Amino acid sequence: MAYWILMLSFCLLIPIAMIAFGSRFAKKPPKKINMVYGYRTGMSMKNRDTWEFAHRHCGRLWRIIGLILLLLSIAALLATIGREQDVINICGSVVYATQLLCMIGSIFPTEIALRKNFNKDGNRYAPNHLENK
Repeated sequence: MAYWILMLSFCLLIPIAMIAFGSRFAKKPPKKINMVYGYRTGMSMKNRDTWEFAHRHCGRLWRIIGLILLLLSIAALLATIGREQDVINICGSVVYATQLLCMIGSIFPTEIALRKNFNKDGNRYAPNHLENK
């Protein structure tokens, strides 16, 4: 049972971090554009406007994804209570890999949203720019 609790603890780290950082980024993005902390891509670091937009967008995604992953991770590991350590390992590994894929995958919708709202130089499009295409 101690091993199961340890695995559950590890598998809850990513969802909890996503919820915490997502809440932080959505409400208050890092003040300075930097290479150490925050959502750092070429497009998000163009200027302050793209930086804040990317953090707010990604933050909202991370809160939602983190909550879903938290619930699914708990459910998946509850199904392994009383099982052999190998079963717990496999389940934990699958859960952890899924969490990492979801966290990394959140880059794609954020980058798409940036490109829909900003040109390649980081200037915000006019509100009706999609209607003219």
